[in-house]
Amino acid sequence: MKILLLGGSSFLGRAYAAEALARGHRVTTFNRGRSAADLPGVEAVRGDRDSAGDLARLVDGRGWDAVVDTSAQQPAQAALSARLLRGRAGHYTFVSSVHAFADWPAHVVDEGSAPHPCPADTPPDQPPGNALKAGCERAVLAGFGAGHTLVLNSGLLVGPYEFGGRLPWWLERMARGGRVLAPGDPRRTMQVIDVRDFAGFGLDLLTAGTAGRFVTTAPPGRLRFGEWLETCREVAGAADTELVPVPDGPLLAEGPDRVDWWTELPLWAPDLPELAGVWLADTGRAEAAGLRCRPFAETARDTWEWLRTRGPVEDTDAEGRKGRPGAAVRHGIEPAKERRLLAAFG
Repeated sequence: MKILLLGGSSFLGRAYAAEALARGHRVTTFNRGRSAADLPGVEAVRGDRDSAGDLARLVDGRGWDAVVDTSAQQPAQAALSARLLRGRAGHYTFVSSVHAFADWPAHVVDEGSAPHPCPADTPPDQPPGNALKAGCERAVLAGFGAGHTLVLNSGLLVGPYEFGGRLPWWLERMARGGRVLAPGDPRRTMQVIDVRDFAGFGLDLLTAGTAGRFVTTAPPGRLRFGEWLETCREVAGAADTELVPVPDGPLLAEGPDRVDWWTELPLWAPDLPELAGVWLADTGRAEAAGLRCRPFAETARDTWEWLRTRGPVEDTDAEGRKGRPGAAVRHGIEPAKERRLLAAFG
């Protein structure tokens, strides 16, 4: 198949490109060429997706069997690309997020959950926010047509080339050794999906011409936070690395050493009502359609091997708000603060 990737050079887009090339598809990427190098074997077209002129140049004389949009963050972006690509491609995959659901992360969500009330014609350049993904979904569905559009509401993606600094932060922290603050209940389950498994599933649906919506993350209950930490320690830990359990309460206590959940200790989700459904998204429909997820230990090992050659990881993510899943803030606790907490409570 001929596949267009809007993005296609970093993390999820890169995973899509690598898997599509491995399957023998012909891949065109469209990006500004700033985030990362495109993979060998793709047709790389440079341009800004916010520019109608650049998109018009992209589609001039070209057509594709399918388009995969991993990069839209604003409804105006999604609306423009969907409108210009309709008639130039037969299928549109839009990678959204569980952030698009109004009830997440406080409640369990599935394909029927209500999205945030963000309209498709939201003006451009809005401040980052979870509701914007819902507006992007509406813009693609309106511009390209529901019968030819696949929406994948992604859970948390991890794996090699991750730029968000969650799994890389924990691996690099374990590698530094010493006493490591292990927050919260180690029995709390998690839902994280390897970026390569997500891309493979998305391509399976794309090549089948599947339309509709799928909540796409690992099934609930497959991984516990204590296992996440222990696996990171085993994969990257120095000989003297010691996990020191500290319960939620002291970390959430008001004061200068209060810890921002999700960001300062990445993916720590304490037992709070507003987080009751954070790791419980219903993946039944995706599993029935063929979603398969590799063991977390494999993802951790592959990510560590990548980090050892890559160097220090980037520490910001472009989505969300501080203190919420997907926050656009520095990930990882300051060493001095971690030492104070360990001395006081560990």
